[in-house]
Amino acid sequence: MKLSCLQENLNRGLSVVGRAVAIRTTLPITNNVLLSTDQSRLKLVATNLEMAISCWIGAKVEAEGAITVPSRLLTEFINSLPSEKVDISLSPETKTLGLKCARFEARISGVDAKDFPPIPKIDEGITTRVEVDALRQGINHVIFAAATEESRPVLTGVDAQFDGDLLTLAAADGFRLAVYKLPLAVPVTEKTEVIIPSRTLAELNRLIADEEEPIEITVNPKKSQALFRLKNIELVSQLVQGTFPQYTQLIPQSSTTRAVVSVAEFLRATKTASIFARDGSGIVRLVIAAGSELTPGKITVSARSEEIGDDV
Repeated sequence: MKLSCLQENLNRGLSVVGRAVAIRTTLPITNNVLLSTDQSRLKLVATNLEMAISCWIGAKVEAEGAITVPSRLLTEFINSLPSEKVDISLSPETKTLGLKCARFEARISGVDAKDFPPIPKIDEGITTRVEVDALRQGINHVIFAAATEESRPVLTGVDAQFDGDLLTLAAADGFRLAVYKLPLAVPVTEKTEVIIPSRTLAELNRLIADEEEPIEITVNPKKSQALFRLKNIELVSQLVQGTFPQYTQLIPQSSTTRAVVSVAEFLRATKTASIFARDGSGIVRLVIAAGSELTPGKITVSARSEEIGDDV
């Protein structure tokens, strides 16, 4: 393998795939990042066996090849280099990756690419597209409600129902329930429901921040896998096994009290009250008072800590 690319592109690519590198693992090679040539581009891949991220960057390829090297070491070295051209070469006999940029040189011992876990190819199931803004809105509106404890694995994911031209996302942790519906740019031919790990959606939300083109989603329930394809990035994830709780009956169909408030003012009030709530019982109380023809109603947001004081 012999190629050259820009430091800033390589640094950005390593930052993208680095989020999928395993932290604590019994398979040491998952601490590595895979570098390989792919149709005149450099392909970077990292996986923790539950999620894999692939990223393609522009490069001038002179010789094909592939190798895996420690992700943290490579990332820190590339990050320290100036914004100039990086020359990359591989010695097949010693499995050593050579790096040269300006006056800096390094050699990193690697592991054969054949030992790297294969990344699943998802070419069956349903495929659709979602506009970036709609998907970001959907993720942001539900992901906070997903459980963080593993006592009920299905609650650590986000339920995704694909039906016609509509995608319904739902998350719950036993105390909170969040549901959000968004349109699909391309309708699905078959109604499908899967549970996507909340971490996968959190990473996807980070990756699509600068995207403009619609995101392609392929879901294969039989293999319990999902693929999210961006312009130069692909994220493959295992799905959460199990059945998500039926939540529709938990959503009230009628109400005895209704209030319309300013989002900014309500958010500021609850954030202020939560400062006292976190040192107490963790409870923020809402008291809604009806208004009259001349005076508007009001909501009193309060919290109390026995040791510190209270906020109203």
